[in-house]
Amino acid sequence: MTSSPTPARRTRALRAGAGALLAGGLALLGGGTAHATTSPEPGAPAAPAAPEPTGTDGWARVAHLSPDTKAVDVELTALAGGAVLYELQDVAYGQVSDYLTLPAGTYVVSMVPSDAPAGTDPAITQSLTVTEGEPMTVAAYGRNADLRTAVYQDDLTQPADGEARIRVVQASTVADSVDVTTSTGTVVTQGATTGAATGYATVAAGPWTLDLGGDATGTAQVDLAGGTVSTLLVLDTADRTQTVSVVLDAAAPGTTPVDGVDTGGGWGATHDVRGAADLPAAGAPTGATAGHGTTPLLAVGVLAALAGAVLAVRVRRDRPGTEGGGRR
Repeated sequence: MTSSPTPARRTRALRAGAGALLAGGLALLGGGTAHATTSPEPGAPAAPAAPEPTGTDGWARVAHLSPDTKAVDVELTALAGGAVLYELQDVAYGQVSDYLTLPAGTYVVSMVPSDAPAGTDPAITQSLTVTEGEPMTVAAYGRNADLRTAVYQDDLTQPADGEARIRVVQASTVADSVDVTTSTGTVVTQGATTGAATGYATVAAGPWTLDLGGDATGTAQVDLAGGTVSTLLVLDTADRTQTVSVVLDAAAPGTTPVDGVDTGGGWGATHDVRGAADLPAAGAPTGATAGHGTTPLLAVGVLAALAGAVLAVRVRRDRPGTEGGGRR
């Protein structure tokens, strides 16, 4: 159920979090492999592939964390001239796109049903500001009837050998507050509320068994490679329990994922490795840029107020899923 890009377009495959896909209860809605493509201006020759990161670029990626919202399509569109820069197709629940290289500037994320006719008005929008040399994640979360968006500032600083850096994004709509601990009793996060992103912590690399508590129920097995940075997504399963999906944000040099998940030398070459950090108490998303934490959905009318390097990102959202199949 994918849209095939034209030969002139560069395709970027999205990846689903391994934990979410392996948890049989997740049953992704609107399944299928999703792709991101670059698009030419209307009536113009195909645009070249997006450039490699430079000193003036930043990175952004999109996460689909709404359990009863089907697959979405994403268009990254320039406000001036209407050029479509990127398209993300069939983004399903639990999936996170690769990082997209973007010039520093202000962008807007808009959502439209993926099976909607051309020209359908966006259902929701979220503004974000891409900063030179910095990565971020734009997430849609919550129930379809009350979708929200959040912009999380990512930190891809690599840990020392034999260590891994992790944070938690609490995206469960069933559990209002989630604790994550290891089977040995180490607290990863406590009291994480829906939509919250914790700070990063440095832990020993290797296999871990994670127990979910608070309002959550479930366990998850994760294996953290040395020198990596990962986001742990707390997601709902079909039986209304929770699971943890590990999303690899960045890998050590020489172990970059095939999908190009990390930002490569463009980010790592300009940032020093820092020491271990403790996870703060979870609440509102931590580390988000001002004005870009967990927010209500923005009106499309804000686009008119944006100037300069303002771009529009159209994210197409499918109609709400049915209540069958174990969904809440």
